[in-house]
Amino acid sequence: MQPLADSATDVWAGAAGHLVPGMADRHRLLGLGAFEAGAEGAEVHLSSGRKVLDFGSYAVPLFGHRPEPVTGAVRDALDTMPVSTRLLANPYAARLAARLAQTVDPGRLNRAWLGLNGSDAVEAALKLALARTGRSTVLAVEGGFHGKTLGALATTFDPERRKAVQGFLGAVRHVPAEPDAVARAAAEEPFAALIVEPVQGEGGGRAFPAELLRRWSEDAHAAGAFVIADEIQCGLRRCGAVSLSVEAGMRPDAVLFGKALGGGVMPLSAALTTDELFAPLVEDPYFHTATFAGHPLSCAAGLAALDLLDASAELFPAAGEALAGAVAAARREHPRVLVETRVQGLFGALEFATEAQAGLALLEASRRGLLLAQCLTAPRVLRMLPPVVTTAEQWEQAASALLAACRAVERKTVR
Repeated sequence: MQPLADSATDVWAGAAGHLVPGMADRHRLLGLGAFEAGAEGAEVHLSSGRKVLDFGSYAVPLFGHRPEPVTGAVRDALDTMPVSTRLLANPYAARLAARLAQTVDPGRLNRAWLGLNGSDAVEAALKLALARTGRSTVLAVEGGFHGKTLGALATTFDPERRKAVQGFLGAVRHVPAEPDAVARAAAEEPFAALIVEPVQGEGGGRAFPAELLRRWSEDAHAAGAFVIADEIQCGLRRCGAVSLSVEAGMRPDAVLFGKALGGGVMPLSAALTTDELFAPLVEDPYFHTATFAGHPLSCAAGLAALDLLDASAELFPAAGEALAGAVAAARREHPRVLVETRVQGLFGALEFATEAQAGLALLEASRRGLLLAQCLTAPRVLRMLPPVVTTAEQWEQAASALLAACRAVERKTVR
């Protein structure tokens, strides 16, 4: 096999010259001039020979990098039917849809639309809700992030990135995270759906109480609207439950999954819906399709990932405790820079006093072998998104690196 690049020079020339230059600069900075060359478990191997703990990666490698059950399932699919005809039945998609229906909310969420990216699932759910109700407005919660394709971006609370395409975005109303916000909106105009993240990912790791989620859902249903729970980042036990919205008693009409659903190996997303919301696709099978929707390799990975989700269930509590301990120690030692922390399962949010401190902490942690992720719409917040397979020794390394990074930030920014 031909190597991806002969040297780091080739990588950076290609990245800066033919991809997004600003991303290339950021990647070079965080990798200290090196690029990712391999990965296993909780570690990423760099071209320089260094190994770093991956607590970033936007919640994708929940089971670590290259988990054998998932890579093995993909290899098997690759050797049999790596792409679907789209004219004949796809057994991988059929099995994954049935497995999701049996796993998440049996008897209610019976139908699945399978895509590749989280935005695919968001677009499908929004389109179904608009078609089913005949209404044109969607409610979204302030601080939420649902993607950057046009429909998903319309519901994302990111005025800066929405600005350039404002004329193409649909009628979306963002409501505050207040108990009566949905009821107030319903009194003013009809809407097709409410979309909400039970734990806001890019919005800073803010978790909504179950009673608030239920109140919003009840008010939306009373108004004749559908409820879409975006669990693309927080679901599949990342924040505790397979589905936080189902566990909270929201009775969502759609639950959206992605990121970890592909087992950290393949791109995969799903909009799991009720029969009622799915009706437009029953009436017209071509109402919403995509060439690579339900891709066999991705669905094979998804089936293996759901097996892993069951097999690793007992690992999650201890991993969550380890994360909470590391975050609490950093907050206790450095309250002048780390002003607030939030932990929900394997999602840690580190809120710094300033955006500059958060950016510096991101770099200082990387220098010490710990990759974190900054929140796009809450730039003072860094996320710790560890794999559940992180070892005890790696937890010690992560906690030590986080403390050292916070210490460096305090030394350089606080007088």
